[in-house]
Amino acid sequence: MDHANELIRKLETEQAARQLRYLYGEDEALLKQQRERYAALIRRHADLFGDRADVQLISAPGRTEIGGNHTDHNHGRVLAAAVNLDALCAVSPRDDLKVHFYSEGYDPLEISLDDLSVRPEEKGTTAALIRGVAAGMKQAGYRIGGFDAAVTSTVAGGSGLSSSAALEVMLTGVLDGLYNRFDMPYVLRAQISKQAENVWFGKPSGLLDQMASAAGGLVTVDFRDTDHPEVEAISYDFARKGYALVVVATGGSHANLTDHYAAIPSEMKQVAERFGQPVLRGLTAEQLTENAGKLRGDVSDRAILRAFHFIQEDERVPLQVAALKEDRISDFLQLVIDSGRSSYMYLQNVFADNRDQSLSLALCMAELLLQGDGAWRIHGGGFAGTTLNFVPLAKTGMFVETMDRAFGKGACKVLNIRPVGAAKLEI
Repeated sequence: MDHANELIRKLETEQAARQLRYLYGEDEALLKQQRERYAALIRRHADLFGDRADVQLISAPGRTEIGGNHTDHNHGRVLAAAVNLDALCAVSPRDDLKVHFYSEGYDPLEISLDDLSVRPEEKGTTAALIRGVAAGMKQAGYRIGGFDAAVTSTVAGGSGLSSSAALEVMLTGVLDGLYNRFDMPYVLRAQISKQAENVWFGKPSGLLDQMASAAGGLVTVDFRDTDHPEVEAISYDFARKGYALVVVATGGSHANLTDHYAAIPSEMKQVAERFGQPVLRGLTAEQLTENAGKLRGDVSDRAILRAFHFIQEDERVPLQVAALKEDRISDFLQLVIDSGRSSYMYLQNVFADNRDQSLSLALCMAELLLQGDGAWRIHGGGFAGTTLNFVPLAKTGMFVETMDRAFGKGACKVLNIRPVGAAKLEI
């Protein structure tokens, strides 16, 4: 294992340390943990596929949604950030179109990219995402080929931090790194990833998750034109203002929730269609209010409530951005709380049925623990998964300890914002 050992030795260099700090943060204990993680993955690749000199290390981050809950699919605005949890692979090229994909905790996967068509029997599988990403890249004019990959991820499935988007964006990085110049525009990475998830995988997501993972950093995105979304980087250091970003994984599963997710954009668009529009963007709360009686004869009350949520949430995002730019942290935190309340009351994505109200409990506890000093909201798609909390640094230890007691050890994760999307470690 001469080549693998040499690559592992390079992880100890200052060049590698600079890149790892850039991706994961300055904490020395975390840096040591990442070196060990990378080394273990390199060894696993060598054990599975032999000692190769052409191994690349490619990662893509999970994301946290800060504002714009379920607005992207109706051409709305969002505020999101890439985080320092990621999907990571040690990967080498092949001289054929076969893919050997060994992801930690999952059964080995072998497919061929000879056929890139949608396969109904692959819906909901990693094979569908690999095939869909390859198809999108080939359609966009990029070279593709087979590869041998050993994969690990700290973006747990069902965590609400978008493990699927991290995997999809990582796959664009794999094919870009192995067979192209690793310079694909991040908007195209996001669009290819979304298409793979929507068409090949069969999940009706918007573009938020993939865009946040692909872009990196803290960004606001306007999806008015989904072919050309407007992305603006926002510079803001929450830690320097005294707050940690903490997600609480409440233990609920996203399994069997696709119909609940699909109903949200579907119901919003039902309302839009009554105004002769394909999506809600551009409608006002006044228009909904004036036509509520007529709408109730055509669509459900829940659809109208969800439309009200969209309009108010879409207007809230630029207010959040302005508060950050003007360093009005108290106003920003109140807007985060307002976003969460709108999701709870109007969007209604905090629980799918009365049997699991773990997210509701986490939100209630956060409000009591923080007592107005901080913020809390539903995170991401909802119905299961996580809450997002802005916790004063002085209360972070207490908050994590209390939430871990309620939802299990390790339920809380304190996040850093990762400044870059898909990344290749150059050592």
